[in-house]
Amino acid sequence: MIKKNLKKRIFTSSVLFILVFLMISYNLVFGLSLIIMAAFSINEFYKILKKITKKKIYFWLFNILFSFYLIITFIIFFYFSKDLLLKIILFYFLFVCIISDIGGFLFGNMFKGPKLTKISPNKTISGSIGSLVLVTVFSLIFCNYLQVKPEHFFGITIISLFTSIVCQAGDLSFSYLKRKAKIKDTGNIFPGHGGILDRLDGILLGVPVGFLLSYTYIYLS
Repeated sequence: MIKKNLKKRIFTSSVLFILVFLMISYNLVFGLSLIIMAAFSINEFYKILKKITKKKIYFWLFNILFSFYLIITFIIFFYFSKDLLLKIILFYFLFVCIISDIGGFLFGNMFKGPKLTKISPNKTISGSIGSLVLVTVFSLIFCNYLQVKPEHFFGITIISLFTSIVCQAGDLSFSYLKRKAKIKDTGNIFPGHGGILDRLDGILLGVPVGFLLSYTYIYLS
C-alpha cells in the first residue's frame, strides 16, 4: 500500500513539475492555472469550514476573508509575472516552498525522531530542520547560478529560511483545520497528494511573505 501510494506521489509530482515549467514559460498557462487553483481552493476551504464551523456568521466571514486573500494574491502574482525580474522572484519562492516541503518529507522519513507538534503527527523536528537545510542549499545554488552579488547572498538566504518557516506554519495551520474537520485530505484531485489545498497550504502563506520581503530587500539595498 505504501509503495503504491509512493508511486502515485511520484507520478503526480512529475506532472506538477511539468505544469510549473509551463506556468513559468507561458503567462496564459500561468493565468489559467491560477483561476483553476483559486476555484478549487475556495471550494475545498468551504467544505472544511462546513464541517467545523456551526455559526453561520463565522462560516461566511472566514470564507469571504479566505476568498478575498486568495483572489487578490493571485491577481497580484499574475500582474507581477509580466516583469521578468519579478517573475523570477515569484517562482523562486514557489520553489523555496516546494523544496521546503521535500526537505521535510525526506529528512522526516530518514531520521524520524520527536514530533514537531500534536497538530500533525507526521511532522517531526528532524523534518523541520531538513526543510531549512535543503532550502539553504537551494538558495546558495540559485544565487551562485544567477551570479547574485556576494553581499546579497546572506540576505536572500535569510529571507528564504524565513519563508520556509512561514511555509511550515501555513502547512500546520491547514493540518489543524483538517484535524478539526476529521479529514485526511482536502480533496482527491491529485492521486497520492490529496486536494489543491493539500499542495498549496504552505505556499499560500510562504510565497507572498517571501516575495514581499525579497522585493523590499532588493529595491532598498
